[in-house]
Amino acid sequence: MLGIIEIFLFLCVVYYLFGKRTGDMVDVISMRLQEAYAFGWGDGGQRVEERPTFDFLRRFGEQQRRKRAQEVETDKRTRETSLYEIKESAMQVPTPPHRVPQGLACRYCVPGSEIQLDPHERRRDVIDVLRTTQHANQGPNQSYLDWATWFPILAQCLRVKKYVFPEVSPKVLEDERVRSAIDQAAVQSVREERQAAEAQGRPFNDTETYTEMLERHNKRAKKVMLDMRSKLSNVLLQITSWLVYKILPCFLTGAVAHPAQIEMLKAASSRSPGTPLIFLPLHRSHLDYVLVTFMLLNNDLKVPVIAAGNNLRIPFFGEALRGLGAFYIKRKIDPITGKKDIVYRAILHSYLQHCLTAGHNAEFFIEGGRTRTGKPCIPKSGILSVVVEAFMEKAVPDVLLVPVSVNYERLVDGNFVAEHLGQRKPPETFTSAISAIWKAVKSNYGLMRIDFNEPFSLRELVEAFKRTQERELPRTEPGDRLLQQTKSSTSLYGTDIVQEDHRGLVDSIARHVVYDCASATSVMSTNAVTFLLLTQFRRGVTISVLARALDRLRDNLHGLKDMGFTGDSEAIIEYVVTLLGKQLITLDKINGEMFIKPINTVPAMLELAYYANTLMPFYALESVVTAAIYALLPDKEMGLEEKVTVLEEELLELCHRFCDILRYEFILNKPCQDLHSLLHETLQKMQDRDLISIPKKIHTEAELDAKRMHRRLLLNNDIDSDEEEFVQCAPFRDDNVVVINMSQRHHHINSIAILAPIARTYLTVVDYLHRLLGNAQLEIEFIKGAIAEIRQKFDNQECEFGESVSVEMIKNCLKLLEKWSVVQVECAGGVRLLSLTHHYNSSAGIEEVYHRIQAFNCIHHFSFDSDRP
Repeated sequence: MLGIIEIFLFLCVVYYLFGKRTGDMVDVISMRLQEAYAFGWGDGGQRVEERPTFDFLRRFGEQQRRKRAQEVETDKRTRETSLYEIKESAMQVPTPPHRVPQGLACRYCVPGSEIQLDPHERRRDVIDVLRTTQHANQGPNQSYLDWATWFPILAQCLRVKKYVFPEVSPKVLEDERVRSAIDQAAVQSVREERQAAEAQGRPFNDTETYTEMLERHNKRAKKVMLDMRSKLSNVLLQITSWLVYKILPCFLTGAVAHPAQIEMLKAASSRSPGTPLIFLPLHRSHLDYVLVTFMLLNNDLKVPVIAAGNNLRIPFFGEALRGLGAFYIKRKIDPITGKKDIVYRAILHSYLQHCLTAGHNAEFFIEGGRTRTGKPCIPKSGILSVVVEAFMEKAVPDVLLVPVSVNYERLVDGNFVAEHLGQRKPPETFTSAISAIWKAVKSNYGLMRIDFNEPFSLRELVEAFKRTQERELPRTEPGDRLLQQTKSSTSLYGTDIVQEDHRGLVDSIARHVVYDCASATSVMSTNAVTFLLLTQFRRGVTISVLARALDRLRDNLHGLKDMGFTGDSEAIIEYVVTLLGKQLITLDKINGEMFIKPINTVPAMLELAYYANTLMPFYALESVVTAAIYALLPDKEMGLEEKVTVLEEELLELCHRFCDILRYEFILNKPCQDLHSLLHETLQKMQDRDLISIPKKIHTEAELDAKRMHRRLLLNNDIDSDEEEFVQCAPFRDDNVVVINMSQRHHHINSIAILAPIARTYLTVVDYLHRLLGNAQLEIEFIKGAIAEIRQKFDNQECEFGESVSVEMIKNCLKLLEKWSVVQVECAGGVRLLSLTHHYNSSAGIEEVYHRIQAFNCIHHFSFDSDRP
């Protein structure tokens, strides 16, 4: 059988090499005959009865060649005569369309970054990596080229660059930190056994028990390491790459990336050889693991080891993921509440540190688990703290942090409606994995987009953090260090070796990364259409009006956010309706026009909100400002005047209060940004769009002189208390006002509608606090009761937002109330008990909190109109 195949392939090659040349010769002779026939023996010719000879054909061919040579010479002379005229005319260079620069790092935190690309390179179009092979048509061997032409995907998978992935688990078990943790755990176990023996009155031998406990903890450490470790395999990577090429097109229309971002990562790897790349993606789907690795592998970048939850360690798939780089960590580090598993923590810390020192790249999801709402989650900084600690201990000279954003037109993992309604997440099993894959390959999930942000140098981030501390926290003594190596009494997730003074740095980096990931996330077609439906057209709209609104949204986002779709807006809307399905959006023909309407049920609204929430962070600050404006307006002024005013100082103060309410819903600013300045910038942007105006006060000459004197006094810093009091009450403060353009009322409604579901949930939770008066309640029971309360309000049409029925928002509200010291949480017997603090343990105290949030709920001023133009 093998011999037959070889003969067949040989014949194919012979035909390809020689048959093609023979065919070319026949084509040339036929062309010569046709030309000669048309020249001398065509219809109306004088020698029809004669047949051409070989000599005649040869002479005729020479004549034709001379004729073509003369034509070429004539054309050359014509071009030379017009050369100077061409030079004198101005050459028109088409201006490339303005696009958002891809992969920009923070210029404040990383001012000296060398890993940058030319801005024009960032404007290159994205590529579909599922249909683009890098190596299929490259190589010096001619026979390989022929084979690769027939099997391009296989050729691509075989030609990917192979790296050495050193095994570090033996070094981890011999690490001093792990040995010390094992000894400490053995001593702790001996102490517990002694206490038990004394309580029972039986004899006890310290030496024998210590030897036994030490052996037990050594065995456990080896098992933990075997269960945790990654086993990266080049062969398995190649096989998986081939499978991805074959399977993903069954349910994705494309998987696209930006080539300039890939080149940026290659530049980072080449300019900083040996420096690990730490990929920090936002987590949307289990497919994220595979796609990031697939993207890096097929662009000859070193694939990372990946921190994965041990819930994914299921038969077959668990080992496959381990071969692709996954190392498994427990979702709950400490099996017993209140007691640290110091051995496990030390192994995790040492394993990741040894991976970095061995040259591995790493990847972990900064949010922890997958986002259930579509918005970026507040980061969990445990694994990041290990990376920072490795740098602080000089185990690695530097690492490059790469924020990564993955987005899908339709989520492959399905919706999270059941979890929003309080149900537990079903555990991952082999059967559920097979079922999910089978369901996926029979469906259409549209386009997938992956974006890599510009790498951050951790060394530069630490230096920027130190500069910030020097400005904001003056040291008591010149020799004091800003980041002191003091032992922490508590721990972050994943390690308890974190220095206390590093916590601020780790938290700042984590929030910075999540903010950048959200900013770099491309807007998919489903994000844009669902955002408009939930903020403007909940009661339905004609497709033509929705298309105009989509055009305005695209114009507004142009140059600010990268769009993951192109084309006519009406065609995009029809595509989104088909992709999401009739269970979410209906499309009917009414009075000759197509009418589109979101399904007004809790499950449908929760799923639609998931896609719309990708755009929510981008408009969050503008929504805060708009909500604050309308909160300051008396009801009698709503819509009665063309323009109304509010004081700017009061407006900004209320904005800060609203931002505090949203602290667990959005990351509104990077740690290196001042929120007050961002609010001022938001006001300026709204003024540029004619939504508001801020008139400048015209000062008299006397007022200007007083301002100059005040500035000189402050600079000289030589004013006494009486002069300081005079300066503070001097009448040259600006009492600027903000003038609201009420003709743009529909825009204000849209902005407020972004925050309205959050306000409704928070108000319901605060009102439900009356159940805690005088007694404590299990947190899980309180959440179930609050969910039922919001669901009932939606069914009774007291709440128009189905997405308000969300466990995630209830948990965020409880975090806020705990931050405000309204509620307190106590852990007893492995459960969490909620109770009111002393100051708020009364109806009056609850009402105080309710009114504090009530100003945030401004949507009651408006109603959603159908078919708004």
